Amino acid sequence: MVDNNTIMVLGKCIECRAKETDGFSCYEMFQFPLVWEHNDPELYALHFWLVSCYMIQHPSIYTEEGYKLMVRLFTEAYDNEWPTEYILRKDRNLMTKIDKITNPLPNNKRKRIYRNWSMTIEDIYITGEENAINKIKKWKEQVRKDLEK
Repeated sequence: MVDNNTIMVLGKCIECRAKETDGFSCYEMFQFPLVWEHNDPELYALHFWLVSCYMIQHPSIYTEEGYKLMVRLFTEAYDNEWPTEYILRKDRNLMTKIDKITNPLPNNKRKRIYRNWSMTIEDIYITGEENAINKIKKWKEQVRKDLEK
């Protein structure tokens, strides 16, 4: 299965290794919490963490420079416990310093590198909207730990 953002082989994403669930790729599962957060301001407050965790696990979406910037912003925000407003301000500022953030190559031409992640978007999706807040908080902790490996 190929969508515009991921490649699933034998029912798994070739980058994050999330399993296809309910017929959805990891990218399609990612869309669910994006919708859920519109119903819940507390969940929406975790938008940066939701998006950055997913993006960090899919480096093919970014240029090399864009990916390094995302990882740096994520780790600094996590390690320094920055409030969301500050993270977003910092993000806007950092993005102006690089030429291109997203990978300009067509999806099927992008280099993909598998990495073993402790949690993926699958873990958020399968536990549902009612557990999304706690799962996203756990996901950001796990991504931070995995980045240290």
